[in-house]
Amino acid sequence: MGDDSEWMKLPVDQKCEHKLWKARLSGYEEALKIFQKIKDEKSPEWSKFLGLIKKFVTDSNAVVQLKGLEAALVYVENAHVAGKTTGEVVSGVVSKVFNQPKAKAKELGIEICLMYIEIEKGEAVQEELLKGLDNKNPKIVVACIETLRKALSEFGSKIILLKPIIKVLPKLFESREKAVRDEAKLIAVEIYRWIRDALRPPLQNINSVQLKELEEEWVKLPTGAPKPSRFLRSQQELEAKLEQQQSAGGDAEGGGDDGDEVPQIDAYELLEAVEILSKLPKDFYDKIEAKKWQERKEALEAVEVLVKNPKLEAGDYADLVKALKKVVGKDTNVMLVALAAKCLTGLAVGLRKKFGQYAGHVVPTILEKFKEKKPQVVQALQEAIDAIFLTTTLQNISEDVLAVMDNKNPTIKQQTSLFIARSFRHCTASTLPKSLLKPFCAALLKHINDSAPEVRDAAFEALGTALKVVGEKAVNPFLADVDKLKLDKIKECSEKVELVHGKKAGLAADKKEFKPAPGRTAASGAAGDKDTKDISAPKPGPSKKAPATKAGGPPKKGKPAASGGAGGTGTKNKKGLETKEIVEPELSIEVCEEKASAVLPATCIQLLDSSNWKERLACMEEFQKAVELMDRTEMPCQALVRMLAKKPGWKETNFQVMQMKLHIVALIAQKGNFSKTSAQIVLDGLVDKIGDVKCGNNAKEAMTAIAEACMLPWTAEQVMSMAFSQKNPKNQSETLNWLSNAIKEFGFSGLNVKAFISNVKTALAATNPAVRTSAITLLGVMYLYVGPSLRMFFEDEKPALLSQIDAEFEKMQGQSPPAPTRGISKHSISGTDEGEDGDEPDEGGNDVVDLLPRTEISDKITSELVSKIGDKNWKIRKEGLDEVAGIINEAKFIQPNIGELPTALKGRLNDSNKILVQQTLNILQQLAVAMGPNIKQHVKNLGIPIITVLGDSKNNVRAAALATVNAWAEQTGMKEWLEGEDLSEELKKENPFLRQELLGWLAEKLPSLRSTPTDLILCVPHLYSCLEDRNGDVRKKAQDALPFFMMHLGYEKMAKATGKLKPTSKDQVLAMLEKAKANMPAKPAASAKAASKPMGGSAPAKSQPPSAPVEDSVSSTVEPKPDPKKAKALGVSSKAKSAQGKKVPSKTSLKEDEDKSGPIFIVVPNGKEQRMKDEKGLKVLKWNFTTPRDEYIEQLKTQMSSCVAKWLQDEMFHSDFQHHNKALAVMVDHLESEKEGVIGCLDLILKWLTLRFFDTNTSVLMKALEYLKLLFTLLSEEEYHLTENEASSFIPYLILKVGEPKDVIRKDVRAILNRMCLVYPASKMFPFIMEGTKSKNSKQRAECLEELGCLVESYGMNVCQPTPGKALKEIAIHIGDRDNAVRNAALNTIVTVYNVHGDQVFKLIGTLSEKDMSMLEERIKRSAKRPSAAPIKQVEERPQRTQSINSNANMLRKGPAEDMSSKLNQARSMSGHPEAAQMVRREFQLDLDEIENDNGTVRCEMPELVQHKLDDIFEPVLIPEPKIRAVSPHFDDMHSNTASTINFIISQVASGDINTSIQALTQIDEVLRQEDKAEAMSGHIDQFLIATFMQLRLIYNTHMADEKLEKDEIIKLYSCIIGNMISLFQIESLAREASTGVLKDLMHGLITLMLDSRIEDLEEGQQVIRSVNLLVVKVLEKSDQTNILSALLVLLQDSLLATASSPKFSELVMKCLWRMVRLLPDTINSINLDRILLDIHIFMKVFPKEKLKQCKSEFPIRTLKTLLHTLCKLKGPKILDHLTMIDNKNESELEAHLCRMMKHSMDQTGSKSDKETEKGASRIDEKSSKAKVNDFLAEIFKKIGSKENTKEGLAELYEYKKKYSDADIEPFLKNSSQFFQSYVERGLRVIEMEREGKGRIPSSTGISPQTEVTCMSAPTSTVSSIGNTNGEEVGPSVYLERLKILRQRCGLDNTKQDDRPPLTSLLSKPAVPTVASSTDMLHSKLSQLRESREQHQHLDLDSHQTHSSGTTTTSSSSTANIDDLKKRLERIKSSRK
Repeated sequence: MGDDSEWMKLPVDQKCEHKLWKARLSGYEEALKIFQKIKDEKSPEWSKFLGLIKKFVTDSNAVVQLKGLEAALVYVENAHVAGKTTGEVVSGVVSKVFNQPKAKAKELGIEICLMYIEIEKGEAVQEELLKGLDNKNPKIVVACIETLRKALSEFGSKIILLKPIIKVLPKLFESREKAVRDEAKLIAVEIYRWIRDALRPPLQNINSVQLKELEEEWVKLPTGAPKPSRFLRSQQELEAKLEQQQSAGGDAEGGGDDGDEVPQIDAYELLEAVEILSKLPKDFYDKIEAKKWQERKEALEAVEVLVKNPKLEAGDYADLVKALKKVVGKDTNVMLVALAAKCLTGLAVGLRKKFGQYAGHVVPTILEKFKEKKPQVVQALQEAIDAIFLTTTLQNISEDVLAVMDNKNPTIKQQTSLFIARSFRHCTASTLPKSLLKPFCAALLKHINDSAPEVRDAAFEALGTALKVVGEKAVNPFLADVDKLKLDKIKECSEKVELVHGKKAGLAADKKEFKPAPGRTAASGAAGDKDTKDISAPKPGPSKKAPATKAGGPPKKGKPAASGGAGGTGTKNKKGLETKEIVEPELSIEVCEEKASAVLPATCIQLLDSSNWKERLACMEEFQKAVELMDRTEMPCQALVRMLAKKPGWKETNFQVMQMKLHIVALIAQKGNFSKTSAQIVLDGLVDKIGDVKCGNNAKEAMTAIAEACMLPWTAEQVMSMAFSQKNPKNQSETLNWLSNAIKEFGFSGLNVKAFISNVKTALAATNPAVRTSAITLLGVMYLYVGPSLRMFFEDEKPALLSQIDAEFEKMQGQSPPAPTRGISKHSISGTDEGEDGDEPDEGGNDVVDLLPRTEISDKITSELVSKIGDKNWKIRKEGLDEVAGIINEAKFIQPNIGELPTALKGRLNDSNKILVQQTLNILQQLAVAMGPNIKQHVKNLGIPIITVLGDSKNNVRAAALATVNAWAEQTGMKEWLEGEDLSEELKKENPFLRQELLGWLAEKLPSLRSTPTDLILCVPHLYSCLEDRNGDVRKKAQDALPFFMMHLGYEKMAKATGKLKPTSKDQVLAMLEKAKANMPAKPAASAKAASKPMGGSAPAKSQPPSAPVEDSVSSTVEPKPDPKKAKALGVSSKAKSAQGKKVPSKTSLKEDEDKSGPIFIVVPNGKEQRMKDEKGLKVLKWNFTTPRDEYIEQLKTQMSSCVAKWLQDEMFHSDFQHHNKALAVMVDHLESEKEGVIGCLDLILKWLTLRFFDTNTSVLMKALEYLKLLFTLLSEEEYHLTENEASSFIPYLILKVGEPKDVIRKDVRAILNRMCLVYPASKMFPFIMEGTKSKNSKQRAECLEELGCLVESYGMNVCQPTPGKALKEIAIHIGDRDNAVRNAALNTIVTVYNVHGDQVFKLIGTLSEKDMSMLEERIKRSAKRPSAAPIKQVEERPQRTQSINSNANMLRKGPAEDMSSKLNQARSMSGHPEAAQMVRREFQLDLDEIENDNGTVRCEMPELVQHKLDDIFEPVLIPEPKIRAVSPHFDDMHSNTASTINFIISQVASGDINTSIQALTQIDEVLRQEDKAEAMSGHIDQFLIATFMQLRLIYNTHMADEKLEKDEIIKLYSCIIGNMISLFQIESLAREASTGVLKDLMHGLITLMLDSRIEDLEEGQQVIRSVNLLVVKVLEKSDQTNILSALLVLLQDSLLATASSPKFSELVMKCLWRMVRLLPDTINSINLDRILLDIHIFMKVFPKEKLKQCKSEFPIRTLKTLLHTLCKLKGPKILDHLTMIDNKNESELEAHLCRMMKHSMDQTGSKSDKETEKGASRIDEKSSKAKVNDFLAEIFKKIGSKENTKEGLAELYEYKKKYSDADIEPFLKNSSQFFQSYVERGLRVIEMEREGKGRIPSSTGISPQTEVTCMSAPTSTVSSIGNTNGEEVGPSVYLERLKILRQRCGLDNTKQDDRPPLTSLLSKPAVPTVASSTDMLHSKLSQLRESREQHQHLDLDSHQTHSSGTTTTSSSSTANIDDLKKRLERIKSSRK
């Protein structure tokens, strides 16, 4: 023991550290004693042990450790410095103590931890304990949790931070160790004690079993607020105080305080914030704007899921809130409104105060949306606005709320007041200051006098709440003028009010139930339900009345809540309110007498019980008068009726007195505020008298009045129970009769079927036949509302009685219940009657199903029964099933709660015994009927298994399953079935029976749905695999179902879904989809909605007439007419639904017949123009498809809805072709009578007809063609011209039909094409028909080629588009076709051209293969051998054509559509003219044709015509000079004829005679110079410009070449033209009308003129060129900037493509472009960039960079780059958004180039890039400052250094050096390599040589340098690269060519279009079709104008006379005339070019 003594001598602190355990033990014991002795907590002694305490607790020896722990505990408790040791000690406790086996050690450890918490070290302790939870040793984890639990229990949630604990809880629940899980459960319970439900959200995802256990534990907890039992040192005095008070017996105030504060832990604080903005779907903002509500719904649902996160991270939610607000405010689909409101609620709840900034935007929208009456919408909006209120203050939103208070809509007023009331509850006296209270009180005081009771009540509630919040003293000043009654009402409300901070939460909830919180159906539902059932109990009486009250109440509330009668409860409170309010206490007889004497004459009261009946009668008369004069508010109803009931009361023997008495009761009920208390006083007497012969009617009247005052349901119940509690059968039968009538008058809403049924059963059993008959009549009336389900209650009656009941029901079958006439007005004086009126039946119908009393059978589904059903022995299983069937049969109608039954039945559905399976199916069928719509909650667990049974191999089982599924679907609607993946999973099973049955079922159900859940798409892949199933039946069913899937999902989605198929399958499926698309039915209109409404009573929806366009519920406020129909099927549930559905349409169709009298086409002003704009602006789909997809059909339907009669539209879009035939027949009948309408809707009619071309039914096609023939005949008579839009969306489809196999159809189509040429230029028809020749159908190719031949023959070569050469080359290709008919057609067409055009043909058709050429030559020879052959052929062809034109009456004319709006106006405005033009053209054809027989002789004489001077040929034009002149005086008052006069004058502008042209130009100039008249030219600009450039071409090609012509005249004509143009282009509004194509041709003409060297040689030539320069500048500045830019780009492209075009031409075009670039900064905003970029794209496609670089000049590439650079600079990155019109961006480098530029400009400073653009556009004229110069040069060198831009850089450097010769570029070269320097020098030399060489060319181009520079604003330095091929070379080639042709054509055709091949390039049509069309279109227009000239000169002639006889008055010989005319016609045709 020696060494023992050694350590014993050591001081205590050293002992504690000794390595011997005994020494340590002794040390700890001593230390403990010391610690206990030290009294002063601040003693220095403590500090000695500061570093040792950790060792105390972590000792390795268990015994020693125990002692150490004891010492440590005392140390921590007493030492001042103990806090410093917290971390290490607690960490030691956790790791070394909590794992000890001894319980004592653990206890001490926990105590130490708690002690540290007491000394204010809670956070550190908690941190260590939480770390311990991650320890691998479960013992430690358990101990840590226990410590935390104890700490929380003792110190409360203010000290122990709950958030970190709650965060780890779910992890603890997942632990593998049971001990950990159990401890976690304990702490969860403890936490719940402190924060209650705030704990639920964080734990929502834990195991459901654990959650259930927790729930059970939580329920057991005491409800009082917990209080901490242990306090921190700083709070110890509180503890003392607490004990003191408790001993005194008082409630601890401090504790109370604390208790109050404790639950302030908010679930929100415990949650992690979630970031949702980034998780929004990418296309959310597009989808939320989508047209289809399903897409909007998807978008909202995505948000809804995200905002369900209870705490959201702050961010910028402005856009999201804006989108949601828009949906709430604007969306027509109420379901989406509710959804958006839910999303807003989620946001407000998740963001809390952070949402406040958006509150102001949203509040007014929500308040205004309260006009919606559907409960789920109202509820969603209420929740939203309440949540939003919590994020802001009343002050912030007060203005918005007050503004809405003045709204006229009572519902809005009511809901706003209710919102104010709810908001006030959250306020305190301080947050509701006087300033805020005053305006609210003022507004609410208005409301308490409102006519609508619900508004008054809501206002009372709000004022009552305010009173409660701020006290009477504050509110009274504002209530000075309120009368006592109302003041009492306010006070009464204030007593009921529960403030948010109050302590009677339960009460508040109750109160809410009966206060008007109309949305909370779910909450009040249960209550309502119980009330409904339990009528006998006195209490529910009044409360039930809330649900029952007013059917019309808030109409259109969606479907009621699921629970039985609950539907009405919340919903109808609003309207029921007034009546509820008039529940008065029963007054004693004395009080009554006192009150009555105050209002009745004294004598009256005395004589009431007089023995003399006359006195009584007199008294009654006075009584009646007094009542009539009394004011409602002053009438003491109860007192008066008590007076009437006073002796003799209802025992009155004199019938006159009695009648008066009853009449007075009725009066009081009508006029006063009649309460149920008053009613109960009189009803007994009334029932007693109802059977009286004399007084019965008065009694009934009085009862009806009471029913109005107290609502029918309550009154009826009272009356029935009174009638059947007495013996008088007469009274009973009359009561039943009264009720039958009352139901008809009041409607069925709210009536308690169950109570009636028991009484009716009593009545049916009565011995008195009258009672039985009345009962059966009542049943008949009820049947009208309830439907067949009513019979179920009487199935056990005697057969004789049952047959009587059935007979009564039979009578009622098919009748619709009458619209209610009573029970509405009294409580809604405000003017909402109409709405309620209309909606009542709707609601009634929906409620009826819920009014049927439902029995709760869950208690009968015992566990014995369930185990029976699952027994091993099938007989016992059968017994169980029999029992279930019995239970359901007995109950008739059941509640949705059926206990364990679903799982039991589900098991039986796959029973091995098929008989049991069938029995189960029958039970399920019964179940569906019994449970009604509520069965939908079992769809997933029971319904889907029934579908599985459809895969059974036995036919009868499948049939039973199908019947069951249908029975279910009838109750639930289809939505539940289609939602989720269950159905697709079933379809996935490869069971052929299942597949075919299921697909068959879907094919039957889908067509009637108006919408389907998005999950339907999940079925599609399986549907595709069914299409390729081995089983034929499956394939067939799948094909049948395909169109219906497509109907809901759309072709696009379906086609997209094929992406995952194998390539072979994909092709097959796509082919089927195409086919299905053609047969796809349109979605059903409103009437089908019923099918998808999950309500048994959905039949009413079916019976709506088609005229009500219904979205979600029918609002008949607008037209209450449909009511009877709607009400008709009100209660029709399940079985009758189909019958009713079928019957009603027969009624509605009668109504339709009446409607059919009106016009079928409604003229919508500017409708067509608007549609064209929409199509142009890509707002709607362009009518362009291979087969019409559903979106096209839907779009057309939508467009038609505004301008086609509804009934006709239904026929037109019916799925059955016979309806299309009907529609066509109607359209034919109305064609003549509705010309305006037909023309106004022409585009739509033609589009609809194109759809008919895709029908397979020949009869429809024939009928359509018949109609088209008539239509086009009408249009040509009306002189209508098809627009481009109409033509392009119709002709291509018509041409498809020309290839029909049936001959008769082909003929019709050809006839129609012929007629179309009268309303649409042949030259424009040509490209469409040309396109038709590319078809795969050989018949179509052949017919199209023939048609082309006919066009050329009838209209000459001008129709060939884009040029005769191109057209003929295309036609010639077909000579080598495989099909003989096509070859012949092609040959015949070319022969026709040959006959018109001679040998020129060979040149035009280009090279042909030898074989083809020989065939052609052979054919031509054959036609030449018989010279008369061709003419004869023409004669045959043409008369057929032209007759068709003249025999308008029997001709059907039909045509295509076109979209150039200026064209459209032009065609429209040519009112008087087109007919003339058409007639002229017909006349000409006729004459020529007649004369064609002597064509041989005509040909022979031809050569002699050569001597004619050009002028002589045009001479006849001048003959009627006086007439032409006569036109101009009338120019002022042209009236209706203005347009035709202008057309006529414009046609003369292009005249071949110079004087005529000058004269016309002078007249136009006159108009243009007068501002007021210039407008007349609007709409004619293109026409005028075309005539002008035609004249320019004529001068250039003809006049200038004519030696005989005086050149002065030409100059004069030029100056007229240019003068006119300058005038025109000064008027900006007119200048902007010029279209792209026309501007292109105009610029072409003007530039050609500037380059014409022949002009220069003339005296005044220079002047002309200067004027042209000026004009060009005007054109560039004033025309529509998009059009001119586009025109220049196309022109540049053409000029670069054309080999014969002079480089000078291209250069001038580019100068114009530079000019445009300089204008860009000012005009950029008015330019349609998308179009310009499309043009640039096309340019770059034609000229890729490499090709451009090959050009002799580098200008094109520089021009393009400059243009793009400028655009980039002006638009910035946004420019990339303007590539929308480009289909395939990869075809050109445009996009890449723009991106490069953007990147480039990003890399530089703003000033540099600005600089660069300026340089590119205007070459910096000002002297740059030094810095700028350096930047500028740096920029250039950067370019030279970059690979792509090196040439450009050098060119710019060269320009720069030339301009600033003194500029110093040395510094930039100095730093670079020798190689680079020499490269730059060499580059500059090369450029100099190029430029110098080209610059020396003499300026014979006709543009003097200075004019060029000034007018064209191009820098001098760029007058380069003209090349040696200037204008001069063009001249001779033209002459040579012309000479050749003159020889060929005997001089007749010297200006024929194709005579100038070299010029063709110059005048070539643009490559871009969009532009080309304008010019082409105008060629044919011009010929019409030309001919109209003649027509004008002979206005007096009858248009059907042959033209020839009128044309020449001088010549006697008509043949000569005709020759003359022929020549002129030829001349005109050619000059037109």
